[in-house]
Amino acid sequence: MKTPMLSRRHALLGAAALPFTPALSGMAHASAEMKGASVHQFNRIKLGGFEVTSLLAGTRTVEKPTEIFGLNADPAEFEAVSKAAFIPTDKAQFFFTPTVVNTGSELVLFDTGLNAEGITGALAAAGYTPDQIDTVVITHMHGDHIGGLMNEGTPTFANAKYVTGAVEHNHWMAAGNEGFDKNVRPLNDKISFLDDGGAVTGGITAMATYGHTPGHMGFMLDSDGAQLMLIVDLANHYVWSLAYPDWEVRFDMDKTAAAASRRKTLGMLAADRTPFIGYHMPFPALGYVETRDEGFRYVPSSYQMML
Repeated sequence: MKTPMLSRRHALLGAAALPFTPALSGMAHASAEMKGASVHQFNRIKLGGFEVTSLLAGTRTVEKPTEIFGLNADPAEFEAVSKAAFIPTDKAQFFFTPTVVNTGSELVLFDTGLNAEGITGALAAAGYTPDQIDTVVITHMHGDHIGGLMNEGTPTFANAKYVTGAVEHNHWMAAGNEGFDKNVRPLNDKISFLDDGGAVTGGITAMATYGHTPGHMGFMLDSDGAQLMLIVDLANHYVWSLAYPDWEVRFDMDKTAAAASRRKTLGMLAADRTPFIGYHMPFPALGYVETRDEGFRYVPSSYQMML
């Protein structure tokens, strides 16, 4: 009996039907190694003629956020709000986000993170060195904003001048605070002071947002008609503080004033559709705010600032 001949097409179809196994392929591979989670350390955008770079100078997981946020909130509402936002109530992720603004003539750093190692590492990732910083602006004097000013007793930013709010500095000068005495007091002769509406340099204006601390300042950036606000610690969490501005935050020194500042400033940003960077927002900490019921909603930036 003559064996039937198979066409090339039938031969290929038959081969395709065979199960793919290492024995047939002759190509067995070991499993790829786990790489671990990754987090970018900087995000850079254009704002008119400015370059604005967010720096991730640190991040950590914090337990028991209900002991920090929503101190006056109903526990059941806190639970429901968190569930709706797809976030747990037993832990939260904290972000520490200084910002560098290159005006074209000056390199201005806003806040310095928890320590010198964190801020210098983030600057390096973004392509900067500490000696390039012309001006360091301290928005307020909590430890996670002044911790990187000094590096083992030596100023981290050797060539910088320093700017901060007069009300804020006066408070901490009299407070007997160890962090202030270690990191800020040694720089006093290099610090200049401003008040609400004062200019750091052209296109960078201080805005009083008191409450979180006695002289807490935000800063409006304005270049070629484009605006962005650094709200700093006006709102410490995108849901439990920004969305619900009347919820009390443990770190707010004057909780009534802090809530009033949130409502006023967030209302302005929502009405003007102005983008902002928040020091503790989920990195890269850039977004918008819109009104929602009696509060607000955080809208993370997508590609708007790339256009």
